Amino acid sequence: MWGYNKQEPNMNKDQIEICCGSIQSAANAKAGGAVRVELCQGLVEGGTTPSPATIDFAVKELGLKVFVLIRPRGGDFCYNELEIKTMEEDVAFCKKAGATGIVVGFLHPDGTIDTELTRRFVELSAPLPVTFHRAFDECKEPLKALEQIIDCGCKRILTSGCQPTAIEGTDMLQQLVKQANGRISILAGSGVTPENAVSLKQKTGAPEIHGSCKMTRPDGAWETDEEAVKSLLQRLS
Repeated sequence: MWGYNKQEPNMNKDQIEICCGSIQSAANAKAGGAVRVELCQGLVEGGTTPSPATIDFAVKELGLKVFVLIRPRGGDFCYNELEIKTMEEDVAFCKKAGATGIVVGFLHPDGTIDTELTRRFVELSAPLPVTFHRAFDECKEPLKALEQIIDCGCKRILTSGCQPTAIEGTDMLQQLVKQANGRISILAGSGVTPENAVSLKQKTGAPEIHGSCKMTRPDGAWETDEEAVKSLLQRLS
């Protein structure tokens, strides 16, 4: 395990997001000291919308700052009107339940940002902030897409720098952070571990870090690891 620079500016817990694919994972994240989670289910499919009861429990019983993934299915990020209607209803529920933020991502079939839908969901989600999720990593012309997403009113972009992991995407993450210049927050995620998080933060300047801190249970399912969450928070604080 390599060392890290303790003089690196501290991150507060609000700047560290833990991806949780179940209510048990959310409880584990809280036990590890997390205050903010991205809540979803279906991680094997890349994440889908969690159940209303899961959202409600995470907000009201666990007391977490909950950013809810709104995605009706796995696969691509081009949705039909029936799917969009379902997503709109999910957003309405999240607002009533007291969620902290909404997480969405929309692309056209050619890989460009669907700005019309993105803007529509930003307006629908208000006053909750919107994160444009890792659909961004499949878009064409990411630097142009960054400007479009800013113009749509999103508050952050969850991205691995258009590579399978954030470590591999370090160069693009640096470019995105520099170009964003504080107009939108770059949330660096994918493959983030307690061992590489500080280096990633130092190299990219990303103002926020997203980690799953997951372990594999005996039955093969993924679950958030309380101890990994503790370690990640300690290293970044």
